[in-house]
Amino acid sequence: MRESDQCPGWAGSVLFAKRAYYGDSPVLGIESRAFHSGDGSARRIHEKPDDVPRPKKPTSWTSPAEIKGRARRLWERGLVLADLASDESRFPQRLVLKGPTSNELRDRFGEAQEWSARLRSLSHVRIVNREIRHRVLGTNQVPREAWIDRAQDAAALIGKRKEIEDFQSIVAQVRSRRPVLLPWLVRKPLKALEHRDHWETFLDIVDWLRDHPRPGIYIRQMDVPRAHTKFVEEHKGLLSELFDIVLPPERPDATATGSGSFECRFGFKTKPERIRFRILDPGLALLPLDGDRTDQDIALDGESFTRLKLRIKRVLIVENEINFLSLPQLERTMAIFGAGYGFETLSRARWIAQCRLHYWGDIDTHGFAILNELRGHFEHAESFLMDSDTFLAFKPLWTAERSPTTRDLARLTTEELDLFNDLRYNRLGARLRLEQERIGFAWIEEHLQALQSSNAPSCSGS
Repeated sequence: MRESDQCPGWAGSVLFAKRAYYGDSPVLGIESRAFHSGDGSARRIHEKPDDVPRPKKPTSWTSPAEIKGRARRLWERGLVLADLASDESRFPQRLVLKGPTSNELRDRFGEAQEWSARLRSLSHVRIVNREIRHRVLGTNQVPREAWIDRAQDAAALIGKRKEIEDFQSIVAQVRSRRPVLLPWLVRKPLKALEHRDHWETFLDIVDWLRDHPRPGIYIRQMDVPRAHTKFVEEHKGLLSELFDIVLPPERPDATATGSGSFECRFGFKTKPERIRFRILDPGLALLPLDGDRTDQDIALDGESFTRLKLRIKRVLIVENEINFLSLPQLERTMAIFGAGYGFETLSRARWIAQCRLHYWGDIDTHGFAILNELRGHFEHAESFLMDSDTFLAFKPLWTAERSPTTRDLARLTTEELDLFNDLRYNRLGARLRLEQERIGFAWIEEHLQALQSSNAPSCSGS
């Protein structure tokens, strides 16, 4: 079929109104073609009369924003920065473009021109063409692939040049002083960049600990400029990762794990944990009594607490401070201000295992979880005022627990488990709790007297 047959009423000659070149081939983005009619007027192919609006069809062709989005995803995954610290480059990166088909090129030539021009206007991107042959339009070069050749190009494309410069500075410092840390930069480049202003100090601390293994001092005593206690506290997580790489395998204490074990893991002295307690029997006071004042609120470090030798027979752990301070005198009884989920220090006082031990917490799911945890250290521990009778007696004072726990608790008694299940499964209402400070004091005194009348062995320390 002749070209004139494609558009009846038009002459068959095809004129090139404009032609430019990209390399040696005509490029779609800057080439246009027109038919001349028999009366000498010229129109674009398939152009509609001026009085008929030409609606734009939605396009699924790859946009410049999508190319930038690809670069942004590479950045967010850390791949752009990692490339600068790695011996193996992930660049160049190719993005296959979705562009106009042969029919779309015929029907939407002007839009295709604009699309091509927008792609070619992108800086830091290399466009590779494909050739489309058409019976009417002839041969055109159409964008097929977008290439981002270097990590620096990807960063520049999304406005991250300053970040690239900062990370290159970090890489240079690490390569110069501790190249063994370069693989860490490859794995966690965004984390490294987040702390861009501190790398000189990080490396100073690493060097110091490498030269002073397991120093046995407080962090405050480290002789490293800018490495004050607060700085180390704020960056324990990152420093732990660097220490584990730089130090010989036998130096860190492998048994000390978790966010609170930094000092133990690397051989620093730790702040002594203190146990706060009251001796409720004035006859067993640890310190001389002062006149009519018989109450003694004492705090000892854990090691000193384990060495106590007292003729008490009962220990009562109380989670609420006011309740702890309000407890009346009780014969041969010690009250301990609770520690929530943390009984490691208390568990070293093995003499407590010889006493009758009670735990008084809130009646909610976390209260029972703490009781369950305590029994992991002292299996003979009993609950106090954490029963259904107490819970139901103060129904008007129930409140809502913010974030209940629903995990199974294996160390509760049958009665405790029944109440715990009522709470975690919302059988009595949604997220119910009774805080221990809401329990009437008369109720407390009545149950303390019941404890007082029960027999218990003496539990003096050894």
